[in-house]
Amino acid sequence: MEKFRRASERNRRVNLCKKGSMKTLIGTKIGMTQILGPEGVMIPVTLIQAGPCTVTQVKSVETDGYNAVQIGYGAGKNLSNAVAGHFKAAKITPRVIREVRVDDLGEYKIGDELTADIFVVGDQIDATGTSKGKGFAGTIKRHNHHRQRATHGGKGDTRKVGSIGSMYPQHVLKGHPMAGQMGHEKVTVKNLTVAYIDNDKNLIGVKGAVPGPRKGIVVISGKEQK
Repeated sequence: MEKFRRASERNRRVNLCKKGSMKTLIGTKIGMTQILGPEGVMIPVTLIQAGPCTVTQVKSVETDGYNAVQIGYGAGKNLSNAVAGHFKAAKITPRVIREVRVDDLGEYKIGDELTADIFVVGDQIDATGTSKGKGFAGTIKRHNHHRQRATHGGKGDTRKVGSIGSMYPQHVLKGHPMAGQMGHEKVTVKNLTVAYIDNDKNLIGVKGAVPGPRKGIVVISGKEQK
């Protein structure tokens, strides 16, 4: 009986995503590995612990001016009273929340659980994460500049920036490549392919690389279904 109940709930979640035109999950990047494809070809994949995510708020045009579904993931701690009150109806205390705009709200309601079974092998997805931070980097590493010569009057300026402008207009032009903070920014890799799914463990294997370090938060967004 339990087996049939779980299968029924899984079908309900899949149909929910089809009606609501939303296939989005929040997950944690585990790392990279490789699997054998159906033709015996080795496929490099990034494993992501995708969900389970819980619907924490449903926004509509009537109340908020636009349609969106807010989902939460993980277990947070030290939440303020205001934030804890916001999640009280969903009966969770998530670590991460994201809002996904949709054209049609479908049958989403607060407390609905979304798991890896909303995706299937072969789906095209976009993966969004925070790239690895490289710290303060020079122009050679950050912008792929060439170094200056080290001999014949180099004067020790081998890796320095060099000229950053002419006499006119007497200020550095906006956007000029210079040294500064590198990495640790929002990056989206588009059109990746789902190559592996383990519904029991909520694992998704994405062909190729996904931005961010291991244990980093990743948002997986599938293409909308019309």
